Amino acid sequence: MTITRYQHLTKGAALTSSVIVIAATTAVLTLADAARERDGITVIDPRIAAETLPLRDSALTALAHVLTFLGSELVVGGLAVVLLLVLLARRQIVPAFTLVLAIGGSVTLTIAVKQLVMRVRPGPVDVLGPVDHSFSFPSGHTLNSTVFIGVVVYLLARRFQQPLRRTLIVVAGIGLAAGVGLSRIYLGYHWATDVLASWLIAVVWLTIVLLITSALGTEVERRISPHLNRILRR
Repeated sequence: MTITRYQHLTKGAALTSSVIVIAATTAVLTLADAARERDGITVIDPRIAAETLPLRDSALTALAHVLTFLGSELVVGGLAVVLLLVLLARRQIVPAFTLVLAIGGSVTLTIAVKQLVMRVRPGPVDVLGPVDHSFSFPSGHTLNSTVFIGVVVYLLARRFQQPLRRTLIVVAGIGLAAGVGLSRIYLGYHWATDVLASWLIAVVWLTIVLLITSALGTEVERRISPHLNRILRR
């Protein structure tokens, strides 16, 4: 049995991560308070929603439906399960742990924050699709898909060492995450600040997950490897 040694973050990387978490968390709390009180930056949401309506056409609407489907619980959850099974079959325990922690926390945060903020969605008249009566803040499609994409980008970036490939992977991931979020605004399911908060929460949570992985990766692999090896030999 081979145990991979996962190095702890340098002090500089840990400090940078801490700054990102604090700054993004502060922004999310500000947005959440504004969403509950219907003031602050959220006053721009109706204007953005109104200015989005004239932009709608058949091609953009079709694209938005595709993007919102890719960010749905069905697709993200299904892909996460498939990726988890692949990682476990290859005995990649720490990446599997990272995936489970990231997605599990993302789903929990989505439910918890929705219940805490209790923001009503935009009016159903302009929704392009079935009406959703759940709370609006944050966007579950955006948050969960961004976290999943972030994990995939992280795992692929570790696999490929060439700077160009890494850059293309990161750009593609950012583009897809942005597309899912924007599709939710375009289709009328969320306010713009719902989506912005979702991206910020995803950044916070992904940063925390990577900090945990860096600190506990070797120990997690040491404890789980023997059990996984026994299961895969059966």
